Amino acid sequence: MAKKVVATLQGGAGSKKMTKVIKMVKSSKSEAYVFEEKVMNADEVEAYLKK
Repeated sequence: MAKKVVATLQGGAGSKKMTKVIKMVKSSKSEAYVFEEKVMNADEVEAYLKK
C-alpha cells in the first residue's frame, strides 16, 4: 500500500508537486502533543506551517 502512495505523490507530466507535511500540535483535551499529517500542494506548505 505504501508503494501506491509514493507513486501518487510523484505524479506524472503536468501534475502538481505534492508534499506530505507533518505538524506537531498541542491537544486541548490532554495537553499532550499530537502529530497532524496532511498531503498538500508544495506551494501551500509555508502558509500551513505558519498557522
